[in-house]
Amino acid sequence: MFPTPIQNRSRAAQITYQSLLPLVLILWLLPLIAVMLFSIRPFSDFGQGNYWGMPSSFEFFTNYGRVFFESDMPRYLLNSVFITVPTVIGAVALSCMTGFALGIYRFRGNLLIFFMFIAGNFVPFQILMVPVRDLTVDLGLYNTKLGLVLFHIAFQTGFCTLFMRNFIRALPYELIEAARVEGVAEWRIFWFVVLPLMRPAIAALSVLIFTFIWNDYFWAVVLTQGPGAQPVTAGITSFNSQFVAQFHLMSAGSIVAAIPPVVIFFLMQRHFIAGLTLGAVK
Repeated sequence: MFPTPIQNRSRAAQITYQSLLPLVLILWLLPLIAVMLFSIRPFSDFGQGNYWGMPSSFEFFTNYGRVFFESDMPRYLLNSVFITVPTVIGAVALSCMTGFALGIYRFRGNLLIFFMFIAGNFVPFQILMVPVRDLTVDLGLYNTKLGLVLFHIAFQTGFCTLFMRNFIRALPYELIEAARVEGVAEWRIFWFVVLPLMRPAIAALSVLIFTFIWNDYFWAVVLTQGPGAQPVTAGITSFNSQFVAQFHLMSAGSIVAAIPPVVIFFLMQRHFIAGLTLGAVK
């Protein structure tokens, strides 16, 4: 039913696997490698069609210097921080409470409410573009960081609730019962008993949501415009003018924009893996 581990396969299969793995890894990293090479090329190379050859000169400091000191990239990065961090905090906090309510309490309509949270994840977000934009305009939240934060919290809470509810359901229910026998209030059970056990799940979910929101481009373009509120994913397009696309600066900006999620993942890697694997074995 399950594939045989590569260690238990024949020697020929192991050699084939070891030979193909570096090739597949290179193919997977090829777009990122191309962007990194483009980010150190001079603009003249693109006009001459020198995309994959040796750069005529290495403009690492020039290109990245222009990105940081001659553009609005620092402001776009700051916008992304002000959008992503509150969204992660809001979505995770709400999902912890809704997951606790749906995972611990037994009441009529529990599954219906849970399915409503799940159903939101199956709605194609493209069809919501016009009504969501109109709603933000009517509420005065269009082209504001607050509007983007509230929108992301609303849409991410469904997935987060699914994640947290299933995690809480796997916790020993005897701990809840023992606390209730001792007369502990429900909110204290949540805060002092359940929440500490949810730390691995909170860490894993925070990394996932941070990556989702930081890398969002579609809603950043739909709900914001200009450096006042746009995050870095949409701000990279500011390097394109009407007639000229500055691919070297766009590539440098893309590398800069990709660094924070990578750093967050490596900082939270231990907690992230623990949160995803907790409960996999006993």
